[in-house]
Amino acid sequence: MPVQSRSRFERFFRAAASLDVDKNDLKRYQDFLDDKIYDLFLIGKASAKANGRDVIQPADLPITKGLQESIHEFRRLDEEIELTPILDILAARPPLDVTISDETEERLPNVAGGLSVALARTFKIIDPGLKNPQTEHWSRVFEIFGQLL
Repeated sequence: MPVQSRSRFERFFRAAASLDVDKNDLKRYQDFLDDKIYDLFLIGKASAKANGRDVIQPADLPITKGLQESIHEFRRLDEEIELTPILDILAARPPLDVTISDETEERLPNVAGGLSVALARTFKIIDPGLKNPQTEHWSRVFEIFGQLL
């Protein structure tokens, strides 16, 4: 990740949850996004197919109330940090045998941003005093999100 992009993510994690992250955390963060976006699209694919479509529409993605609130919070934070263009690149489109609608594609950076806010805040839930997440914290957070998404 380019230095400028890395500094924006560092600012984002500080703003979202008062966390200091390093380049190892950013690799874990990318893995997190890849996994969770794949999971969202896997369920979205099943929803689209159940409705007789081969195109994933925004309503097919399992966006919960909590994730929707995190998306709104991301938009607020993004006004000053401007992560959306970077998330547009990082938010990988998983290889599935369905098409993603343009509207769903356009929403993907905000969904990734909402996942990012939820991720940062989950660290604080598991350890309110945490400043710099370690491998064990990442493992716990991955496990929590694995249970929920």
